[in-house]
Amino acid sequence: MIYAIGDIHGCKIQLIKLIEKLPLQKEDILVFLGDYIDRGADSKGVINFLIDLSKKHEKTVFIKGNHEWMFQQFYTYRDPESWERWEYNGAKRTLESYGGIDNIPKEHLKFIENTKIYHIEKNFFFVHAGVKPHVSVGEQKEKDMLWIRDEFIYSKEPLKGYTVVFGHTPNEEPLIQNDKIGVDTGCIYGGKLSCVRLEDKKIFQVRCKN
Repeated sequence: MIYAIGDIHGCKIQLIKLIEKLPLQKEDILVFLGDYIDRGADSKGVINFLIDLSKKHEKTVFIKGNHEWMFQQFYTYRDPESWERWEYNGAKRTLESYGGIDNIPKEHLKFIENTKIYHIEKNFFFVHAGVKPHVSVGEQKEKDMLWIRDEFIYSKEPLKGYTVVFGHTPNEEPLIQNDKIGVDTGCIYGGKLSCVRLEDKKIFQVRCKN
């Protein structure tokens, strides 16, 4: 079975509770859809937990979110433009959890570096934000897969042959359609942290407090 988990944003306690709810078997695949850091209280704790989980459960996939991308941009270039963009989107909470940008462990940097822009499993296409509608996989642009919203969400059959599984844009409940499944339910905004088991569309959730 394949389990897809939505945006976490530093909510470690809710993440642990959600994983405990899942009836995981050794052969099951866990796909995390990005945005592990920023805005919430414990980005460091989330990354620690995910690294440990990947060591215990072999079949884990970590998609890169736009927040991981913003972190990498600032960490690499340390320029005002990168900082302004990242700060606006919750960087300070991440840096507080680490005690500063230069205290981030190498293992955490490697984890973020190794996150994937997209992943394909069976007929499911996993990505953080979505895809440019009616553009083939090979022609998709990284910027769209990290940032796109309405153009993708309101399209029909945006990626022929695949159901697109994504996070990024929060809904009160998971968006489940034949051509797309949205799993971000706004945990950091006081909503829920959600997981969808894709084969039978069963939903697992933990309620969050803002």
